[in-house]
Amino acid sequence: MKKGIHPENYRLVVFKDMSNDEVFVGKSTAETKDTIEHEGVEYPLIKMEISSSSHPFYTGKTKLVDTAGRVDKFMNKYKKFSK
Repeated sequence: MKKGIHPENYRLVVFKDMSNDEVFVGKSTAETKDTIEHEGVEYPLIKMEISSSSHPFYTGKTKLVDTAGRVDKFMNKYKKFSK
């Protein structure tokens, strides 16, 4: 490995899957302004749209995660081209 290219400021943070409210603690250097209390300790919070606890590959269930209405927007845009 090259010397001096990896960050040194890793800290414990809570990652929260917003689709199913699953939380887990890990290390990260990502900046965040949000915090959360987990098991009596306050940690910085990193919000995720999808994680291994909700991803269809890991769960074996097909589930459409559409938080921004992108699928509906696409369907409405191309509805005029359907036969």
